[in-house]
Amino acid sequence: MRLVVLGLSLSSSWGNGHATTFRALLKAFAARGHDILFLERDVPWYANSRDIADPDYCELAFYADLTDLPRWTTEIARADAVIVGSYVPEGVAVGQFVQEVADGVTAFYDIDTPVTLAKMARDDFEYLSPELIPGYDIYLSFTGGPTLELLEQSYGSPAARALYCSVDPALYAPTGEAKRWDLSYLGTYSADRQPTLERLLLAPARALPQHRFVVAGARYPADIDWPANVERIEHLAPADHAAFYSASRFTLNVTRDDMIAAGWSPSVRLFEAGACGTPIISDIWEGIESLFEPGREILLAADGDTVVTALTGMDATAMGDVARAQVLAAHTAAHRAAELDGYFTEAMVTRDEMAGAE
Repeated sequence: MRLVVLGLSLSSSWGNGHATTFRALLKAFAARGHDILFLERDVPWYANSRDIADPDYCELAFYADLTDLPRWTTEIARADAVIVGSYVPEGVAVGQFVQEVADGVTAFYDIDTPVTLAKMARDDFEYLSPELIPGYDIYLSFTGGPTLELLEQSYGSPAARALYCSVDPALYAPTGEAKRWDLSYLGTYSADRQPTLERLLLAPARALPQHRFVVAGARYPADIDWPANVERIEHLAPADHAAFYSASRFTLNVTRDDMIAAGWSPSVRLFEAGACGTPIISDIWEGIESLFEPGREILLAADGDTVVTALTGMDATAMGDVARAQVLAAHTAAHRAAELDGYFTEAMVTRDEMAGAE
């Protein structure tokens, strides 16, 4: 199969989780024998922070703007499948172009489904509009559960399918690092996540001054009052993630408000940390129990007291081990690539049946 992907970024992981998601998925998809072209908008904030230049599993190319995109018309038209990702700059115009010229299956890959739906509800069509959704053969969603039915029944998607994030187990595994931190958090700043970070990490850090904490991620405001025992790392390259998790007794998962409201929206950090055998403390949302068994594979925390209790009295080594086993059994990039292959095949069969009926 020839696949063309127009995504936010493959080349740079700075300030976004899209790059690591695409890297794991496309590497596994290529391993199934497929040929891939990734088209990325050439923007300065990613150009200045690229950590992949020439991936060995796909061709990576850049386009300057919408006027430059037609240079790739032939490749898009001839592809067996074309994916447009969420948060692509001028994504509505990009989607219109793809739907006009592509002869193969078209898909929208929403790595931000609850955020996308919330934006459209307030008439914010930054990268997707309701009018475009029926024109995509598949709506690949980071959110499962009832949201898939909503996308089909209310927005007219011909086929809304869950395609959760995943992990490349070759890159995420226990490294044997000595434990440096009692609790870690890896994530770009988000205003709606910050109260949970305050409740589940900063408050426990103030209550446990002899324990060690770390927050890694970009864009945090300068006026945050970080406790003295909270280390800050401005940016952590993906190559350093496994060592980061392995050096953590526990790691924290914090979910954005829109994703909590929708449920069934696992962060890639859950699978990456789990693959490293690091015990995870997470906020609570509907559907998380379908991924990890609470109390056995993951610890759910509504308040800082739960975190303090875990840090001071819990040996969660076994929890990390069973979480790793669960990730390897169901949430690797190879699992997602197989799902994507199946979705494309399903859509191709549907198109052939519709063409035969005409």
